[in-house]
Amino acid sequence: MSKVAIITDSNSGITQKEAKESGLFVIPMPFYIDGNLHYEDIDLTQEQFYEELARDVDISTSQPAVGDILDLWEKVLKEYDQIVHIPMSSGLSGSCQSAQMLAADYEGRVFVVNNQKISVTQKLSVYEAMQMAENGMDAGEIKQILEDKKFDSSIYITLDTLKYLKKGGRITPAAAALGTLLKIKPVLQIQGEKLDAFAKVRGVKQAKATMISAIQKDCKERFASDDSLENIVLMMAYTGERDEIERFCEEVESIYPHHKMMMDPLSLSVSCHIGPGAIALACTRKLSMVDYSKITS
Repeated sequence: MSKVAIITDSNSGITQKEAKESGLFVIPMPFYIDGNLHYEDIDLTQEQFYEELARDVDISTSQPAVGDILDLWEKVLKEYDQIVHIPMSSGLSGSCQSAQMLAADYEGRVFVVNNQKISVTQKLSVYEAMQMAENGMDAGEIKQILEDKKFDSSIYITLDTLKYLKKGGRITPAAAALGTLLKIKPVLQIQGEKLDAFAKVRGVKQAKATMISAIQKDCKERFASDDSLENIVLMMAYTGERDEIERFCEEVESIYPHHKMMMDPLSLSVSCHIGPGAIALACTRKLSMVDYSKITS
């Protein structure tokens, strides 16, 4: 039986501390802040990131350096037979394609998973992969299973401010000003490759209701779930402070009282473009060979 290591990046929300405790390996994502290079969860905490964001400094994301990836692979392969590498969605970053090209020189040993995940859905995939490896599956089998279900997830996000969509050129200054005046809350979605617009509503209450309704529809129509959502994992994510997401969590758990919600900060790579105060609701269809009580407990 092959000894399989699981590698991901910090877009998964898995901290260096959690990785060490779980036997995982997490590549920290690089950020340039006013031209200075920082690494997520190494010399850039969530708190520091949002402090810099509030100062309106220039923040940009970057891919992990090729040398850093190869150094980690070489180190890990001294102890393991194979690697399952799970980067963020290829539709949101070029880091997946870069890793796939590098893996060509490690045929049979490094398997890069392109399963279109980010944040809490990416984190779930990592722990699914861990269980499959512990159950004796090899890296190729794990990659195939995760990629076969790559469209079996949805994320819906509502924003507290339109400022960062305007700053990134995703909406015009006039649209941002009008939306702020009318208290418009955009609801965005990630289904597979891209972050797209989903709906525009008035106020946080309607935004939450829209996200819940969208998740319910996806679970029923896309994932063949009944009202109990027994075959579904529900997850939440947020940017900045936890207060609003905790209230939203109580609301969702009142609808699905038997579900243990997974909750984590959104990836800083996403936070760059949407700012603090965002809340997200996500779902993914379960795999039959995974014991989710070990993941969500």
